[in-house]
Amino acid sequence: MSVFPKVVVEQAHSSAWALRRETAARMNPANPADSSLELAADALRARGFEVTGHDTGRIDDAALAGADVLVIDHLAGEQAERVTGDLPPVFDEAEIDTVVQYVEQGGGLVVLAECDQDTYGNNVSELLARFGVRVVSTTVHESRDGGRRFHDNATWVLAHVEGGLGQGLLAGVDELCFYRAGVLDASAALGAQVLARTSDTAYPARQPLAVALPYGAGRVVVLADSDLVGDDSIDELDHRRFWTNLVTWAAAGRRPQTGVTPLGSGVERTDEWASLKAAVEELRLLQVKDGSIPDEQSHARAAELVQTIVGEIAALAPRFPHDAAYLDALPADFAKWVDGGFGVPDFLDSLVLFRPDQSRADGTEHLVVFPMYTQNGNLDRVFEALLITVAWPDWLAQVEQTYDNPMFLPVNFIDFTPGYDTNSAVLFPETVAMREVPKFHWGAIFCDREGARFRRVVSAASELLSLQLPPDGERLIASQQLAQSTFAMWDLIHDRTHSHGDLPFDPFMIKQRMPFWMYALEELRCDLNTFRQAVALEAEGQPYARSVQLAILFDRLFRFPITGDRVRNYDGLGGQLMFAYLHKNNALHWTDNKLSFDWRRVPEVVVALCEDVERLYRSGIDRSRVGHWLAAYEFVSSYVAPHPASTWAKGASALPLDGPVKELTNLVQPDEFPLNVFYEALRKKMKDVIDSTAGITTATPEPAAA
Repeated sequence: MSVFPKVVVEQAHSSAWALRRETAARMNPANPADSSLELAADALRARGFEVTGHDTGRIDDAALAGADVLVIDHLAGEQAERVTGDLPPVFDEAEIDTVVQYVEQGGGLVVLAECDQDTYGNNVSELLARFGVRVVSTTVHESRDGGRRFHDNATWVLAHVEGGLGQGLLAGVDELCFYRAGVLDASAALGAQVLARTSDTAYPARQPLAVALPYGAGRVVVLADSDLVGDDSIDELDHRRFWTNLVTWAAAGRRPQTGVTPLGSGVERTDEWASLKAAVEELRLLQVKDGSIPDEQSHARAAELVQTIVGEIAALAPRFPHDAAYLDALPADFAKWVDGGFGVPDFLDSLVLFRPDQSRADGTEHLVVFPMYTQNGNLDRVFEALLITVAWPDWLAQVEQTYDNPMFLPVNFIDFTPGYDTNSAVLFPETVAMREVPKFHWGAIFCDREGARFRRVVSAASELLSLQLPPDGERLIASQQLAQSTFAMWDLIHDRTHSHGDLPFDPFMIKQRMPFWMYALEELRCDLNTFRQAVALEAEGQPYARSVQLAILFDRLFRFPITGDRVRNYDGLGGQLMFAYLHKNNALHWTDNKLSFDWRRVPEVVVALCEDVERLYRSGIDRSRVGHWLAAYEFVSSYVAPHPASTWAKGASALPLDGPVKELTNLVQPDEFPLNVFYEALRKKMKDVIDSTAGITTATPEPAAA
């Protein structure tokens, strides 16, 4: 099943709107754009939606099979409009029952009504009455003096968009025009939300023009005008965003995807894997931090466990022909460790033969057994055993053609030993115990863990902060499959950015000892560039690009600052900086204990932060190392308040600039940039949620409600 919704547009019952421009040209040769919804359909397709027309026959279960949203688009008799379709503009009782049942069971319904509704010969009002909505047959006029006319046309009325700064369903929507609209009566609809009204100077005044409501497990949207999404109007004002918001919101009832199809070929259910996993788990308990087993009394049992592990690897190896060289080499590394008296393990010989980057095909499985530590997890280099599957769909391969990153490997968990029952979401070769550091060819990110952790934290934070998520954000939180695909694209571009741009010396800065805000800026720079690339990709119609922007924004703001301890927490600092920058540039608001965003400004402000960080980097080549550290500190501290006891905050005159640079780093406070009052409160209230994400997978149950 596709991760993106399917939209069916009614075309059979004498629709005044054609889904294809060529059909509209036959209906309206003088102005096809006035009869075409092709651009509206393309706007949805650019978000990944499947859009199709119901062109012939009655509406029945077969017509709605697999559909997430049904759009009914201004049905009219031939005497009133030029139309397409082979049926009259009237639904029979069975069709109405089918549509109502479809919505009750989770389907979305979007109805585009019209002015003077009663003159078109349809029975849309009969259908809408089942949901408690009525279209009032009239034509709204706007007064000349002080009125909200668009292009000075009395019947082109500028709506009053409800709620002020657009949030939730109205995210990014501030200006709408209804061209020759009727009005709506939703007084009988339970839970109806009025999205837009006529103005105080219109006739009739302050009446609903657009409403949205839940119904059963589904959702219904009704507009009192259909023209605003037609080809000749959809790119005016905020119509395009309004349209995609409406359909995305309507689709949400159909797909509350909390999980994904089980991964793997079943190897995780074999006796061989169970035996291997159990032996590794017991062996880990005998090892100390460096991976050795100094207790000689444990050596006999360790040898037995190694024998079991090696035997089960051999039994499982035929399932992994692409890893044959690596799996064949593992026994020799194990034997060397045993023969050496269980000292510090050295698995270099097998590691260099493990090349998952050479089998980067969607669904490829790997068996991984190494002595290693897990980043953000277990710091001891003890044995871990993993079953993983590669996520490399065609769409991601196409993205990689532009953002070439042959070392990047997006993976998902099938099963794992306790070192990954932690916050670790990476598999890096440099974590393996080995005698020397070779050239590395790959790095793996567990996108399923990142997606699951993101969804749990952002869902809880948005509820706690009364944040009305935009419809595409709501859909991202609801779908594990969408979330982990989003993280795959995010990490692909992020990882590549480390090696591109104006960089100071070592692009990863791993071998340099420096103040931790330098690491914070590097990680943030890569995320900001990824966000900027996603903005450009969204404009090009890349369907995951909008989700990448939201994931970066929400993960950076909600999870990073309050996860882990505060000692040199560079990822946390990056989130704090983004929060402060958005707040100071009026793209983020914390008012009346509610968090909101100016969604029209968010992209430009995040891109502006990206440009500010990159200017800092470009100028770094003209400074000394310490001078660059000072400039970076000044930049960060202009948005995030330093620790009151900070020596660095006093400026260059307070620092021992003539001594070794290590003295400068020694003066950095463990928490040089403490959390502000907003994050202090959020961290306290979110502690249990954050703790619950350790070791999370797609199969992890939701925590019990408090």
